[in-house]
Amino acid sequence: AGLLRTNKAHTMALKTLIGKIKSGNDPVKGLLSMAKASENAERYSDMCSFMRELVAAKVAAGEDLTVEERNLLSVAYKNAVGARRASWRTLILDEYKGNSIIDEYKKKVSTEMKTICMEVLKVLEDTLVPNIEKIISAGEKSEGNTPPEALVFYLKMAGDYYRYLSEIVVKEGYDKKAEEKYKKGTGLAEEHLLATHPIRLGLALNFSVCYYEILKNPQAACDMAKKAFDAAISKLDVRLI
Repeated sequence: AGLLRTNKAHTMALKTLIGKIKSGNDPVKGLLSMAKASENAERYSDMCSFMRELVAAKVAAGEDLTVEERNLLSVAYKNAVGARRASWRTLILDEYKGNSIIDEYKKKVSTEMKTICMEVLKVLEDTLVPNIEKIISAGEKSEGNTPPEALVFYLKMAGDYYRYLSEIVVKEGYDKKAEEKYKKGTGLAEEHLLATHPIRLGLALNFSVCYYEILKNPQAACDMAKKAFDAAISKLDVRLI
């Protein structure tokens, strides 16, 4: 009960702080500053809150995130969900099987993990992806990066979090959702990004992991990784000639 009261008090205090920042002269700058401070303090849940508000502010102004901002968004949620993924993998070890108390605890961890994944997927699918697609359709440029690059980044993120969901929730179609996002991102990456581009390479790596661990298709995983590697090496070879 004491912890619950503490969590509620923290949530209220965070909302009050965000409200003060949003009423300031430069809400985006204030939210960005607090997101960085939260990262330095390793307060990743708070960082997620600041970045969600920053996304809303930027999109309301018709803008996309800068490279720095989208990387901070990625860092916030990756760390927030990463701790729960590590806990989940520990709790499903053989030594804990058949323990009803541990099973209850696993439910708590999986619920937290699902909540975080659904939260960031909502930000991506309901806000960032439609916004950048609108920018692309209008032929505009995104601050600090090309719109196709940003879209690939967001699709890769969406694929990642559907993949994480499929680790803990079966028969909900999250595995197919992950494959769908990765495939769409891969098509755009191959069309618009260099074979050596870090986002394209990261997407290929994560897609191959999805094929191997989630979709249980090791051949497709190997083919995906080899294709990305060969394409990148060929570009590097050309540069060295």
